[in-house]
Amino acid sequence: MAPLLKINNVAVAVEKRGELLKPVDGISFSINEGEIVGLAGESGCGKSMTALSIVNLLPHGVNIHSGEIIYNNKTLTSLSEKEMRRVRGREISVIFQEVRQSLNPLMRVGKQITEALELSGGKNKEANKTHTLEMLRVLGFDEPEKIFDAYPHQLSGGMCQRIMTAVAAISRPRLLLADEPSSSLDIESQERILSLLMQMNREFNTSILIISHDLSIIRKFCSRFLIMYAGKIVEEGPSQALFSPLHPYTHALTGAIPGKDKRGAKLENIPGKVPSVENRLSGCPFAPRCKKAQSICKETFPPAIEKEDRRFHCHFPLTGDLSE
Repeated sequence: MAPLLKINNVAVAVEKRGELLKPVDGISFSINEGEIVGLAGESGCGKSMTALSIVNLLPHGVNIHSGEIIYNNKTLTSLSEKEMRRVRGREISVIFQEVRQSLNPLMRVGKQITEALELSGGKNKEANKTHTLEMLRVLGFDEPEKIFDAYPHQLSGGMCQRIMTAVAAISRPRLLLADEPSSSLDIESQERILSLLMQMNREFNTSILIISHDLSIIRKFCSRFLIMYAGKIVEEGPSQALFSPLHPYTHALTGAIPGKDKRGAKLENIPGKVPSVENRLSGCPFAPRCKKAQSICKETFPPAIEKEDRRFHCHFPLTGDLSE
């Protein structure tokens, strides 16, 4: 069976001072029907840009330079904007990271949620309002009627995050792209949002891409992980193998997470920072921060290596032992 979503060698580019820069550089991955996949990496690695490219909502001046995006046997990269609007929101929804910029400040939040229902075919206004109020209760609002009539500026950032989740989830999309869905939230709100996503997956077979800095969320809720660095997918595999990494970058990320088993031990520190899109090497972009890097790493990007159900790009991979 073909995957629900397939990304084939996609590069996203922007022209700056006559130079073509690629914040997303030749990535490939797929999401199966009913599967939950996690995408992780530091800020500036291209995770949000990847999600925006799927629904063709890239910022002005940024475009898909090469590759193709196939959803449900349709090549999204060849659709017109009018055709994309039929897919966006109805079949593919997004929980945006920048919620303040995504919600209409001049429209009551209840209207924004019910509008998502109307666009997906819900014509009964009373039923739409009832459904929306129930969704607000599920997301932890004690006074859903009051929230329904509120404007975004009257709500906290965390409350707006939950409203954005309601907008994206209420139409029961076939594919949900959740960009940091639980960031900046208290523990209870995080659990409510993640529980809602898991419920959608169980009851409606919704496929989900969870973008998160929190590797513990990806290991707990996702079946597979993707690790992104400087515009490239450097490692992928089943989530139970996330803490047995083969790529040095994944090793560094997992080593920086505190846990009971690391009590009293020194946590991993990744020296330096993610290179800007203007300053990326032709070789492995992680080479300047990698303890195992040699001259070949700075010159040549490593080809993909497949090992059982794992795939990674590294000239000098690890063995899967966190103590390395």
